[in-house]
Amino acid sequence: MKNVGRVADGIDLVDVRHLGNPHVIAAAVLDTGAGLAIVDPGPESSLANLLAALEASGRSLSDVRHLLLTHIHLDHAGATGAMVRRHPDLVVQVHERGAPHLADPTKLLASAERLYGADLQRLWGECVPVPAANLRPLRGGERLALGQVGLQVAYTPGHASHHVSYLHASTGTAFVGDTAGIRITGRDYLFPPTPPPDIDLELWRASLDRLAEWKADRLFLTHFGPAATVEPHLAEMRERLVEWSDRVRASLSEPGDDASRAAEFVRRVGEEVRRHLPADEALRFEQGAGLKFCWYGLARYWRKRLPP
Repeated sequence: MKNVGRVADGIDLVDVRHLGNPHVIAAAVLDTGAGLAIVDPGPESSLANLLAALEASGRSLSDVRHLLLTHIHLDHAGATGAMVRRHPDLVVQVHERGAPHLADPTKLLASAERLYGADLQRLWGECVPVPAANLRPLRGGERLALGQVGLQVAYTPGHASHHVSYLHASTGTAFVGDTAGIRITGRDYLFPPTPPPDIDLELWRASLDRLAEWKADRLFLTHFGPAATVEPHLAEMRERLVEWSDRVRASLSEPGDDASRAAEFVRRVGEEVRRHLPADEALRFEQGAGLKFCWYGLARYWRKRLPP
């Protein structure tokens, strides 16, 4: 199938084609030699596409042994509960701060509803609780042995307080969720995803340093795909975080209300994006990255730190 590609030995990328769109959410499928592991299966709204991709390659949900979540945001982990409901033996690896919100997603859904409103169900589908018995909480620093595959775990907050990343030791592939940003493989523009409520730039910079220490051969971005120029990519991510955060900080003292400030941020960033990406990709990524939400996340960060 066109939405499945090989990343490295034993690692496939599945484009889950969120809402029918390509190059938005990538799930990684790892062959452990003792079943499959999936990193960030995506939302429940695109679960049928993920399962169809597995079946087209001669595999199925029953072959999956582990779900490895970088964090619990619905675009990364929303399908988890539905997958466990169908396959009760699945083991779910997730940071210890995220685990309780998978077991009881009430607060997770309330937070998501504040962002997405009436679009919540259409965008992300059903969010099913995960039984506590299926959860394996992580702190960071673990070394996981899944079949014949070894994975290192690092705590990488900044985008989310419960974010972890995984290093596939034998191939040098780092699964970094949202920590290293949003970029279509081969495209020039890099987005830092900065929605509320957890943005912390100091922690994020430390997490980027932690990823650099791995000296990985490639980064696997959930949005979207592998990046093989690791050091330049991380350097650009640092620069873009500074650029965006400075822009939002300056906007807080400008005339108008938050809605107008966020709209101006979206307009200016949108102009930059369209200089780097084809029009259809630019529009899709402006919507997928939620540029308005990015402004609000950085504004919240600065308002917690600036004097009143």
